[in-house]
Amino acid sequence: MSAPESRDPSAVAATGGSDKATPLSDSEFHARAQAVLLAIEATLDRWLQEDEIDIDSQRTGGLLELQFPSGSKIVVNTQPPLHELWLAARTGGYHFRLIGNQWIDSRSGGEFFAMLSREISAQAGRPLVIGSPAT
Repeated sequence: MSAPESRDPSAVAATGGSDKATPLSDSEFHARAQAVLLAIEATLDRWLQEDEIDIDSQRTGGLLELQFPSGSKIVVNTQPPLHELWLAARTGGYHFRLIGNQWIDSRSGGEFFAMLSREISAQAGRPLVIGSPAT
């Protein structure tokens, strides 16, 4: 028997203590997921313009692949049938559901943009932050 998984208390508090996904229509999910991908791309473009770091991105539909100067990658993928965002990085794979106005990992309770920023920082070798789109 495995140990129970711990939830990030700040993420649970930010969602009002609920871990139940916010009901979305398919079009609402699509709009919110696209806003997330656009926010990531806009931040990468800004970093390139400001000569902060050159992280190459390639987008195919709902899949966004980030390639770092070291050759490592992070993949963000929308999962329309499940109404989830998936994040794949060196530390593992994460599945996020919309709870309130935040994308929350179904296992750790971590918030998407905080976890994405952590993964990007680790793979870039310096602190970098990606913020969520305005809701």
